[in-house]
Amino acid sequence: MGSLRLLVAGLAVTAITSGCASTPPEQDPVFLRLNDMDARLAKVERILGNQSLVELAQQLETLQADVRSLRGDLEQLQHSTDTGRAQQRDLYVDLDKRLQAVEGATSGAAAPGSARPATTGATGTDQGYYKTAFDLLKGGEYDKAITAFQQFLAAFPDSGLADNAQYWLGEAYYVNKDFASALKSFRTVVDRWPGSRKLPDALLKVGYCNYELKRWAPAREALLEVTRNHADSPSAKLAAERLDRMDKEGR
Repeated sequence: MGSLRLLVAGLAVTAITSGCASTPPEQDPVFLRLNDMDARLAKVERILGNQSLVELAQQLETLQADVRSLRGDLEQLQHSTDTGRAQQRDLYVDLDKRLQAVEGATSGAAAPGSARPATTGATGTDQGYYKTAFDLLKGGEYDKAITAFQQFLAAFPDSGLADNAQYWLGEAYYVNKDFASALKSFRTVVDRWPGSRKLPDALLKVGYCNYELKRWAPAREALLEVTRNHADSPSAKLAAERLDRMDKEGR
């Protein structure tokens, strides 16, 4: 590389001495060309001296560190999201449990004078049965919860908690991906208890179940009913979101 620079310098001297005497060196085209070559050569030498490569390596290392940091942030965000969902579910379950107690205390266990059909082992009050079934659902024991809610409904068909039990029976089926049985249970809530506070939720799940079963028209019908007749309920927002999703999917 040093010999190349000497060659460029020699060419510059030759060009100056052999050029037209009346032309100043700084204006001579040949001199200017050789000067440009010398500048470019100096740049190449700097690159070969690893200065630019070192800077590039440093930038790459910084970017890799940033990627690792972002990956950590993403994992932390995912964990926070999962935790938030679990807390939201626990809060909803706890609220429903407290409401059950109030409803059960005010509505009574069964209609006065009516005979109480019971399955094997069905003893105690409707609230006791309901709590047992609900605790199983809350604990993730969905098959046992299904059996317990079925026993409750058989033993206490006229209980003030019957509509809740029927709804949560549908939820247990839904979590188990038995959408046909879930649909039947939610439909029972809609048809038998039209004044239930669970009605908007049951209608929403009717739409969800039909969606999972690829019954697009009944799914859309149920979801639209939620948005139109229960617009102030939390279920209305979820129904609107599912309808929007169906529109995007061309359902």
